[in-house]
Amino acid sequence: MINLRNITLRRGAKVVLSGASVVLHPGEKVGLIGRNGAGKSSLFSLLAGRLHADAGDIEFPPRWRIAEVAQEMPEVADGATDFVLQGDRPLQDAQAALAAAEASGDGHAIAEAHLALDEAGAFDARARAEALLLGLGFRSGELDAPVDSFSGGWRMRLQLARALMCPCEVLLLDEPTNHLDLDALVWLEAWLKRFEGLMVVISHDREFLDAVTRVTVHLDEGQLTRYTGNYTSFEEQRSERLQLAQAAYAKQQERIAHLQKFIDRFKAKATKARQAQSRVKALARMEKLAPVLTASDFEFEFREPASLPNPMLVLDGLDAGYTVDGVPKVIVHGVARTVLAGQRIGILGANGQGKSTLVKTIAGALPPLAGRLTQGKGLAIGYFAQQELDLLSLGDGALMHLVRLARDVGPPAREQELRDFLGRFKFGGEMVQQPVGTLSGGEKARLVLAMLVWQRPNLLLLDEPTNHLDLTTREALSIALNEFEGTVLLVSHDRALLREVCDEFWLVTRGGVAPFDGDLDDYQRWLLEVSRAVARGQPAPPPPRPEPVLPEAARTAAARTEPPRVAPAAAAPPGASRDDRQKAKQARAKLSEATRPLRIELQRIDERLARLAAEKAEVEAALAAPATAADDYAELGRRLAHIAAEVAMLEERWLEAQTELEALTGGS
Repeated sequence: MINLRNITLRRGAKVVLSGASVVLHPGEKVGLIGRNGAGKSSLFSLLAGRLHADAGDIEFPPRWRIAEVAQEMPEVADGATDFVLQGDRPLQDAQAALAAAEASGDGHAIAEAHLALDEAGAFDARARAEALLLGLGFRSGELDAPVDSFSGGWRMRLQLARALMCPCEVLLLDEPTNHLDLDALVWLEAWLKRFEGLMVVISHDREFLDAVTRVTVHLDEGQLTRYTGNYTSFEEQRSERLQLAQAAYAKQQERIAHLQKFIDRFKAKATKARQAQSRVKALARMEKLAPVLTASDFEFEFREPASLPNPMLVLDGLDAGYTVDGVPKVIVHGVARTVLAGQRIGILGANGQGKSTLVKTIAGALPPLAGRLTQGKGLAIGYFAQQELDLLSLGDGALMHLVRLARDVGPPAREQELRDFLGRFKFGGEMVQQPVGTLSGGEKARLVLAMLVWQRPNLLLLDEPTNHLDLTTREALSIALNEFEGTVLLVSHDRALLREVCDEFWLVTRGGVAPFDGDLDDYQRWLLEVSRAVARGQPAPPPPRPEPVLPEAARTAAARTEPPRVAPAAAAPPGASRDDRQKAKQARAKLSEATRPLRIELQRIDERLARLAAEKAEVEAALAAPATAADDYAELGRRLAHIAAEVAMLEERWLEAQTELEALTGGS
């Protein structure tokens, strides 16, 4: 095991750890969490031996091997698979030993080298390396492509694959999900669950932490606190701990006030002097509890849009892509979608399918290659691009960026207004003048969000906005997006953000865009089905379509919601004239048309509730099965919680829609 005892670690003048202690056991899956700048990466460097503690002791088994993701961008011409194979140090050592033995002609050394190669799994090493690359989203034709031919995000995937390739007892992962799409993220989660060594991961993706970790270590104010359970469990336990600590502090303050009141009242009276003096001593001996102080939460909100055109956008036969040497290269073609006011759309799809290309085309960063893109009158787009942080002027401060934005884009404002506005995004005092190049990734992302909010958009196009945000800022973004009155198109691998913000999804795949009929759990199940089919050499299954309602569920739904009939008041009385009957018929048709959207919505809700009931029964059966593995219980429990939350939401909407329908039909 790894045992850190009373560790003190300084980086310059900053104390990262102060008398911190924690124990990590073999085989544990540990999530290391803390606010940006708390020192999580410094702790990784300490574990890897790149830093040495200023005080304290570290017990680390001498034979344990460490694997971690290198943070530098590789600039080599080696093939992708060969680059990943180089991460298997025992294999590389065995191959070097064999080459040396063959060069010297030492038969005994050659035999030992072949034995070492066998122990290192040389016979299937290339196949294992290729499996890692395919799982992380590389195509078959890219397995031998030169490393320096890939973009930065794909090179970091190569570094991740190289770390996973290395046999080790300790795996250190620092933000491994930053450059992954949902497809690769689902694969990585499954791989890490099978990893048998000690894993310590830094991540701001709460669903990823919940899926792969079983222990949480919180780094806060130089101390390490160990919690049993994943991130959600940590939040619950820490909340209880803070409440208890606050209650203990309040109780002690009452006791101190009571003692001090007695001392102040009786210290001058001879008859009570002895009792007063004893209370002075008791007060001095009392170990003072500190008030519970936590890092202030970050909150912000989007300004109310000046207008809400409806529809916002109309895409008619749109082809999106690039022009290379004058030749158009279409990535996504024939897009025919309408974006309405107030919609919350999540855009799903593997990397390289065209999600960012589609968003760039909508934002105007790329011209349409064919078709039409019609904007609603008064449309104001706020665009957060993946590379937005790279486009900031590194020598200028946050205030200068906002001054230019207010001058060139608007709305105009005085400097003090801009300073006050930046203060809401935690840029205060002299920090507004600090060069952007010296800011952390999270601080740069907050500045981009501030610039986005200032423009007062009514359509937000967000392409991976959470890559550099910590958990607190991600939660603030989720709240702000839910309160935003305009329309949101969101590309993200953060499933918690997608679940909390998006009402519907588009799937970008095979060169097209289509609505995805399902939620994120359906999407993940479909991805697993696709990966299994590809592994078997079978054609990939199509995206899920609406499932038929089960007979039992259909009967239940019919009993609960009989299709509403036209109100009797709309019918013509017996003996009415032909004109009266015609008017009554027209009234009934008009009422039927008015209630049609509500009746369709009620039917869809009933169908979804039926599917959820079936899924709930399936999960409960799995929980009750004696053969269920212990690690699966947490995942099944999480699915059950998601089902319960969605059922509650749907039932509430069902009641609202039914009430609206009864109001229109007169309750009949």
